[in-house]
Amino acid sequence: MHEEAKPGAARLVALICTAQVLAQIGAYAWPALLPDFIPRWNLDYSEAGWITATFYLAYMLSVPFLVTLTDRIDPRQVYLFGVGCTVLGHLMFAFLADGFWSATLARVIAGIGWAGTYMTGLKLLADRVDGKMLSRAVTGHAASLGVSSALSFVIAGALSQIWGWQSAFIVASICAAAAWLIAALFAPKQARKGPREPWSWSLFDFRSVLKNRSAMAYSLG
Repeated sequence: MHEEAKPGAARLVALICTAQVLAQIGAYAWPALLPDFIPRWNLDYSEAGWITATFYLAYMLSVPFLVTLTDRIDPRQVYLFGVGCTVLGHLMFAFLADGFWSATLARVIAGIGWAGTYMTGLKLLADRVDGKMLSRAVTGHAASLGVSSALSFVIAGALSQIWGWQSAFIVASICAAAAWLIAALFAPKQARKGPREPWSWSLFDFRSVLKNRSAMAYSLG
């Protein structure tokens, strides 16, 4: 027999998936507008590639830390931090970026934001949704990334042609701010289970995971 979903679970899933789309609207604004930035900032292909790569490098280095934190603190807090970084990264790009180093810094912050929203958003849902709704939440959350990725290219290109490239990042920051408000207002706080555990760096000891063959096979496969 299937376990029934909690009351309001469908609404929460819909809201968080919507927030995820809004938070990632600007994720691919830079790649979408890259052909215009190369001549505008006199970038060579290596510099353009590094600006692109640092977004993913920041994500790769941040995600193990931020996702692991959700085992100790409410994923909602980590998610709000991640979306806040996303807002900041897009605003920095819109108003401060004028070349390689400033653009790189803005994209690094946006990459940290991505690390703090995608998997942590899924953990936020998993901790608050059960029953049949959980599988739908996972599917919907994954689909929201695809939707936001496609929209990111379309919206950035359209806004850039109409109001200039800064508008693409300004709108992205507004969308991310809306995502922050959705999570802050509608994602319920998680009740603490038991006494607060003392801080320990052992929380980030991944050796047991690396030794787990089934877990590694699932992760790499």
